[in-house]
Amino acid sequence: MSGTSTLYGRLFAAGEGARLFTDAAELRAMLLVEGALAQVQGRLGVIPETAGAAIHRASLEVTLDPAALAEPTRRNGVTVPGLVAAFREAMGAPEHAQYVHWGATSQDIQDTALMLRLRQALTLAETALAETAGALGALAEAHAETPMAARTYGQVATPTSFGAVAAGWGWPLLELVEELEALRPRCLWVSLSGAAGTGAALGAMAADTRAGLAAALGLEDPGRSWHADRGPVLRLEGWAERLAAALGKFAEDLLLMTQSGLAELRLGETGGSSTMPQKANPVGPSALLALTRKARAEAALLAQAGSPRQNRDGAAWFTEWLALPELWRATLAAAHGAREIAGTLAPDPGAMAAGLAASGGAPYAEALSFALAGEMPRPEAQAEASRLAAEAAARGRPLAELARAAHPGLDPALFTPARQLGQAPAEARAFAAAVARRGA
Repeated sequence: MSGTSTLYGRLFAAGEGARLFTDAAELRAMLLVEGALAQVQGRLGVIPETAGAAIHRASLEVTLDPAALAEPTRRNGVTVPGLVAAFREAMGAPEHAQYVHWGATSQDIQDTALMLRLRQALTLAETALAETAGALGALAEAHAETPMAARTYGQVATPTSFGAVAAGWGWPLLELVEELEALRPRCLWVSLSGAAGTGAALGAMAADTRAGLAAALGLEDPGRSWHADRGPVLRLEGWAERLAAALGKFAEDLLLMTQSGLAELRLGETGGSSTMPQKANPVGPSALLALTRKARAEAALLAQAGSPRQNRDGAAWFTEWLALPELWRATLAAAHGAREIAGTLAPDPGAMAAGLAASGGAPYAEALSFALAGEMPRPEAQAEASRLAAEAAARGRPLAELARAAHPGLDPALFTPARQLGQAPAEARAFAAAVARRGA
């Protein structure tokens, strides 16, 4: 992904998350798993305790070169055999090194190491989303009654408030954050099942070893093999995909609300053109939308790997390797970008008011139809409101003027935003209060 590029890295920045899905981070996580496994096995008497301590100590000290493991990975189709060989050589203590990777299989090490990195990824995403929701909560509170035109099918609908719009962006993010407490124990699992998922080489202490490894690494013990059950990976993929959908909607709306001729929002930073001096391009929302599209595409690819054949499936697992790092790089970059945008976003109340007025009062047509229903049947009232709205548009006259001329008894306040915001202010304040409660 271009997020790992020197040229494009800052455009698609993932913040601290950029380091989690590098080769170096993957090798470091696998070494940590090997070290913790040996330490637990030494404590349980599965291997000599001195060997377990030596392997654990070495796992914290040894650094392996990813380039040196490239050829063994190509040949074996998996990184762990080359890693184990290189680790044993780097230890320089064959009497202890022989116990590295005792009873485990490559997938145990790689899946467990993956969960260590995904745990960090979730923490970074949670922090970014909570801060984004906080910024949107502040906007919702401050602009709970700032009127603007709601738009459906791209057309002016009825009045709403910018605070309610900000709350609409924020609620899905807050809910995704709140889901993490239950999601983590259902996904962040240790894997230790041996060659075919039976744990045979681990002996009578297989279950105890798995439980001890989970405790040592701060992961969950699933109590079973999950080599061919990608449920934990897919549950995290689903969470990331819904996050991409929520942030994609945020980005889409920002692009529409900052376009020339509308300009209801101001961004903290905009981009220039190589030839047009007047341009103030919405670079941040554009990058955010591109990242969410990337994340959703990778999520779709990852889902195809969710039904591995038999007890282990190389093609399915390889597909995960292609898609999962890209999914999480894009997800973390999107979360990082949304936080940056939300923290500098500012509405333009004047432009929002102009948007309500520019349509000649069309946003009040629904309210007019209900007001007229007090003096005629509802279908006739709706038809009359439709007629007056069409006439206002055709003649370039305000709907309020034509309606009061045709129906003098109408309340003039009917055509003011304050009367037609409905539950928008309450929804905005409810979101702001939810954000505040979570931060308390």
